[in-house]
Amino acid sequence: MYLGITPSVTCNNSSRNEFSLIPDKNPLVEFVEELPAGRSSLCYCSLLCGIIRGALEMVHLAADVTFLQNRLKGDSVTEIGITFLKKLGEEKYRWKK
Repeated sequence: MYLGITPSVTCNNSSRNEFSLIPDKNPLVEFVEELPAGRSSLCYCSLLCGIIRGALEMVHLAADVTFLQNRLKGDSVTEIGITFLKKLGEEKYRWKK
């Protein structure tokens, strides 16, 4: 919602702790034509994984967020995989008086 995109959500895990987000468009990809020579390991879109992971931590959920497919790497779609690890305790985030 913050970036103005609406992803499709897919869940193929029986334990229901993993799912994928497949955005219809990626605003970060629109301005990148080709990765520089020798820099094929760069992932300009890693910022999105950090945003999602940070938002989940704000609601006390620890998660592993990674790119499974990336259009900049030649894949047909952009797919972000999210795996919930655990629920974080609130006492860690309370303000000390």
